Amino acid sequence: MAEGFLRSFDTSIEVFSAGTKPAAAVHPLAVEVMRQELVDISLNKPKSVDEFLGKAFDYVITVCDGANESCPMFTGKVEHRLHIGFDDPAEATGTKDEIIAVFRRVRDEINLRFRQFYNENLTAG
Repeated sequence: MAEGFLRSFDTSIEVFSAGTKPAAAVHPLAVEVMRQELVDISLNKPKSVDEFLGKAFDYVITVCDGANESCPMFTGKVEHRLHIGFDDPAEATGTKDEIIAVFRRVRDEINLRFRQFYNENLTAG
């Protein structure tokens, strides 16, 4: 979801998303709640962080609380490493309405925090 929001804020920036234990596909409820914000992530494919360890990045941002501890060391040049943590909505339990409420809450938190990150770090001015 963070990748989707960052791309929606500015199509000129390069954004990559990867996980320490990537799922086979983007969670369908993530696709659904992002679509409600007019951000289409349906064609995104989960990737392993291992694909990117030797690459250079201006920012490496961990988003899941567990990923901050388990994220491997990047051997490429990394200007800034940040942790902007969120609950993992895929771990939510309950009825479908309760689970989708968690996806919406996390989506809204990601939107707010990454918009703030974008405005403070990636915009000229």
